[in-house]
Amino acid sequence: MPGCCGLVTLKNEPVPLKSIAVEVNVQGHVATVSSTLQYENQEKSPLEAIFVFTLPGEAAVCRFSAKIGQTEVVAEVQEKQKAQEQYDDAVSSGQQAFLLEESEESPDVFKLSVGHLPPGEKASVSLDYVTELAVQADDGLRLCLPAVLNPRYKPQGSDNNSAGSAQVSSVPAGSVPYSLTLSAHVTSPHPIAKVESNCPLDPLNYMNTEKTQATVSLAAGHKFDRDVELLVYYQDAHKPTAIVEAPQASAKPGSLMGDPVVMLSLYPEFPKDVMSSVTSRGEFLFVVDRSGSMNYSIHAGPDAQDRIGSARDTLLLLLKSLPMGCYFNIIGFGSTYQSFFPKSVEYSQKTMDEALQKVKVMRADLGGTEILQPLKHIYSQPCLPDQPRQVSSCLFL
Repeated sequence: MPGCCGLVTLKNEPVPLKSIAVEVNVQGHVATVSSTLQYENQEKSPLEAIFVFTLPGEAAVCRFSAKIGQTEVVAEVQEKQKAQEQYDDAVSSGQQAFLLEESEESPDVFKLSVGHLPPGEKASVSLDYVTELAVQADDGLRLCLPAVLNPRYKPQGSDNNSAGSAQVSSVPAGSVPYSLTLSAHVTSPHPIAKVESNCPLDPLNYMNTEKTQATVSLAAGHKFDRDVELLVYYQDAHKPTAIVEAPQASAKPGSLMGDPVVMLSLYPEFPKDVMSSVTSRGEFLFVVDRSGSMNYSIHAGPDAQDRIGSARDTLLLLLKSLPMGCYFNIIGFGSTYQSFFPKSVEYSQKTMDEALQKVKVMRADLGGTEILQPLKHIYSQPCLPDQPRQVSSCLFL
């Protein structure tokens, strides 16, 4: 698998990216994301390229197409070996071909074999996926659009490199030489209160007087050198909602797409006295990536902080926000793992100060990125009585 995302040759050399267009359609607690990426072969000879991209773990691909010149191919699900044979036959005969498959190394990484891309020719890759929006503590619904050029880690044994090494690639420093357009359409049975982002947005545009439909776009100039986060807020967010999707006219009645579908969303609100008693208890375990890849910058800007520095800042904030009387521990991992304390300790001024000092000197010095063993260790330990366990990760993919 190539060490970076985007369109790359078999020699792991990037094919120039010309533009990205993203359309997001939010309905209640679910979003459909449609992305189109344009590439161009600027070499003097044809090349065989692979498109590598990441998806959220909870996302499901519902449509995929690729176009070279005037030839467009829409994906069709086939048995893996049969699809590989058809692709090999097409490439060997000099025909254009596309093969999309899930990576065996990471289930949220997909690879598209584009086949022959003639000199000067453009390739357009279009991908639609559906994902559930994560509910935040302030009742916002979060959608994260991963920057397709972000570095990705390759697990140990994925190639001939020595064990324990994390294979990453960086976005080149300076301006990213392509344009990004992003627009979102939000529909909800409840009025839409606001839409926020970690990136500049144009003003929210309501489509009706009830404010149940709205559109918003990313402000011009964003270079997509970091993930784009959208937060959608509804009024009366805790009221149950039902959204009905009509059947497809071309589908046979009784088939999966031939009948109407209802999506029911329940987001209960608990009394504050109950929630306050719950939030004052708990065992909070923070799992932190301390592999060598955390020494890389979080984005391509000239003043970019390294990832381990960002992780330290996050931990310092979280440690100061824990409720008194809870229990906590911090586990750093790489090729091995280390815990701040032999077992979870009660949160107090003394233990917080001790943990803060350890965080301040924490380094990315534990080798490769192997998270399985620390997770096995955590879940092999018995839970503390009346202290619900919460495991949070602090890592960059």
